[in-house]
Amino acid sequence: MLLVNTFYDKVKPDETIGHFFNRVVDVNWEKHLPLMYDFWENIIFHKGGYTGNPMLIHKQLNEKSAMQKNHFDKWLQLFNETVNELFEGELAEQTKQRALSIATVMQINILQNDKKESIY
Repeated sequence: MLLVNTFYDKVKPDETIGHFFNRVVDVNWEKHLPLMYDFWENIIFHKGGYTGNPMLIHKQLNEKSAMQKNHFDKWLQLFNETVNELFEGELAEQTKQRALSIATVMQINILQNDKKESIY
């Protein structure tokens, strides 16, 4: 919970990506945060109750407001900054690596699909 709460405290006011959460979607934080606790518990500790489809959710978000490489870069920067402030050691490094993998896969799927659609 500490990681997720601290991370989103940075995201919400951020000029680069905060608008996705504050204006594009107007996130209900009481519902969103517990989902993110479950998601990251699953990613970090391989347990938890997350059963959502983050790729679909982000593709839908992209349809409302186009995501760009700088958005993924900022997300990753804030996430890594948060992990570095709060934790150290092998698990912290693995968490940052998993975040990089997630951001990379999302970026490829979302940005490549946008390029394919613009060709036609």
